[in-house]
Amino acid sequence: MPAKPPRPRPLPGLADMAGAPPHFHGHRGRLRQRLIDAGAESLPDYELLEVLLFVNDPRKDMKPLAKALIDRFGGLPEVLSAAPDALRGAGLREPAVALLKSVREAALRLGKAELREREVLGSWDRLIAFCNAHIAYGQVEEFHLLFLDRKNALIAHERQQRGTVDHTPVYTREVVKRALELGASALILVHNHPSGDPTPSKADIAVTHEIVAAAKPLGVVVHDHLIIGRGRHTSLRDMGYL
Repeated sequence: MPAKPPRPRPLPGLADMAGAPPHFHGHRGRLRQRLIDAGAESLPDYELLEVLLFVNDPRKDMKPLAKALIDRFGGLPEVLSAAPDALRGAGLREPAVALLKSVREAALRLGKAELREREVLGSWDRLIAFCNAHIAYGQVEEFHLLFLDRKNALIAHERQQRGTVDHTPVYTREVVKRALELGASALILVHNHPSGDPTPSKADIAVTHEIVAAAKPLGVVVHDHLIIGRGRHTSLRDMGYL
């Protein structure tokens, strides 16, 4: 019988690659350890998001998805603030959507707890950071109220209204009524401009004056009306309207 031809030998390295783990094998563990050892602040935004997205798929490399989400929405804060349907449309599964929403809410509750522990007017930077985290990246206008006691400590933070991309209704009577219900001595009004430009409109100034006029006879002081843009804010008190 003629001799059998020799079996072709695999190219160098291919045999070793058969069944080999993907190129990112071990990357998740190293990234987690770096976060723990050096602190979360050591990670750029896309890597921090990547850690959160590990729950989205246990087998795939999440770095491309993390970078794509930041490009799509405009940044990490925008990703965390995006609506669940928008996140699903970008390729996220329910566990990842739930985790991102939970992380955002946990951060907001931490910020609120820090405000409760100190006099709000003496913690202006923390207040602005809290307002930025809460509504700076919203897609529609929201009108929020911060209710303060006689020592200007935070009693409650509530959203009164949610509107459209350039308007939200404000009901002066409801603002004052709620302040009295909570026993508040002072208010800080806050709303966002989804355009990112915090310049007050004539309507913003007018409604501020209406609330001041209605609250003053009842012993409730309006300390300020803050307009939150994207990375910027305006204080109507600083502008001389209060």
